[in-house]
This record gives sequence, C-alpha cells and structure tokens, in this order.
Amino acid sequence: MRLLPKEVESLWTLFTAPTIWAAHFLACYAAVAIYCEKAGAEDFTFAELRLALVLITILALAGIVLSAWLAWRQWGFGSGDPPHHAPTREDRLLFQGFATLLLSGLSFVAVLFVAVPLVVIEACQP
Repeated sequence: MRLLPKEVESLWTLFTAPTIWAAHFLACYAAVAIYCEKAGAEDFTFAELRLALVLITILALAGIVLSAWLAWRQWGFGSGDPPHHAPTREDRLLFQGFATLLLSGLSFVAVLFVAVPLVVIEACQP
C-alpha cells in the first residue's frame, strides 16, 4: 500500500519545495520583524518566538523531505539516469522527478540558511 497515490505526482509537485521555502522565509522574517518592532509589548519572550520558529523550520524541512521522496519515487528511485530528453511521456516524468528532486535539495539548504539567524541572534538589536 502506498502512502500517497502516484497521481499526486504532477507538475505541481515541482513547485512544492520552493513554495514551502518561500512560506518559511516569509514566516520567519515577518515574525521576527513584528516582534522586534513591538519589543516588550508582547506576552512572550524572544526565546519562545525562536522555539516557535524552530518548530516551523522542522515542519518545513519535513515537507521538503516528503516532496523529495515523492520526486525520487517519480524518478524511479534513481533507476533512470539523465538526460531525459526523448519526447515521450516516460522521459518527461523522469525529467520532472529529477528536477523536483534537485529543487527539493536546494530548498532544503535554503531553509537551513534562513534558520541560521535563529541560532546566532540573541535578541532584537536597537
């Protein structure tokens, strides 16, 4: 039994990982910007905000890993080596799976880079 049906793997899966990265980027930077603008007016500390953003980061990474797994499955678990340039449906699906896998890897690294300031910054700077 499969976790997700094969029909889920469409052109939309190509955009899943970059969309997760963009949403994570927006959430992290907007949350910190709003918190720092209202410094002290909130009922929670920067450490609590950081913990919430770490949880969001973990969820984003999990979503990207799921996207990569679906792409790897679509690519045939690496059985079809590139280039996939023949004008056939099979080669198009293999290319799409490979491209999605690469975008998932790039998005995973991008989410990690967005999360680096959460580790380095201790509090809002005046």
